[in-house]
Amino acid sequence: MKKAALITGSAKRIGKAIAIHLAESGFDIALHYNTSKADAKKVLKEIKDKGQNCVLFQFDLTNTKDILFLINKVKQSFPSLSLLINNASIFAESSFLKSDIAFFENHFNINFKAPFFLSQSFAKSIKKGHIINLLDTNITRDRTKYFIYNLTKKMLSEFTKMAAAELAPDIRVNAIAPGRIIPPLNKEKEYLKHSLDSVPLEKWGSIQNILQSIDFLCENDYLTGQCIFAGGGDHLR
Repeated sequence: MKKAALITGSAKRIGKAIAIHLAESGFDIALHYNTSKADAKKVLKEIKDKGQNCVLFQFDLTNTKDILFLINKVKQSFPSLSLLINNASIFAESSFLKSDIAFFENHFNINFKAPFFLSQSFAKSIKKGHIINLLDTNITRDRTKYFIYNLTKKMLSEFTKMAAAELAPDIRVNAIAPGRIIPPLNKEKEYLKHSLDSVPLEKWGSIQNILQSIDFLCENDYLTGQCIFAGGGDHLR
């Protein structure tokens, strides 16, 4: 039976690259998206053209019912599901004093609640597998410009370690914390230049660095509760 992977938020950007890369590595792909249907269909075609099976799953990760049902739905199409990559997230500026309940809940639901309960459902439904959470190099800092986003990623970081301890030995749980990989949308070139000030290696990374990290975590089955900081040393400053 062929191995299968679910990647949340895999119609665009890093999630898309992960889905295509895993397909090239022999995985059938459960491709999750919320509103990016046209983009998801393009990724679906690209994966099928590579000879791998791919099924689209449109689920709203702010909706509790959708979160709880997604793994079950994926398992119906891919009984051999063994890899869950919690990639979907939202990223917006916020301050502690100005964040309202709706803003907080939106970030919390997508960035933490969804990975938490998807991981729980995944662990309950398979005998042996691997969970990889996508974090952020800023989890090592207490920067408040993106207060809620950074808080939810810190929570997911701690969850990674606690879940690894709880789910061993049958399910491994690891994480990757990307740094300067893809420039944020609608940012000026001058911002991109100055954003390297805190990066010891003084350069942007690439999606390939994330894919290499995924390969390493998948191939080394003696790793659990670990986080790879793929950010050129950004987490050191």
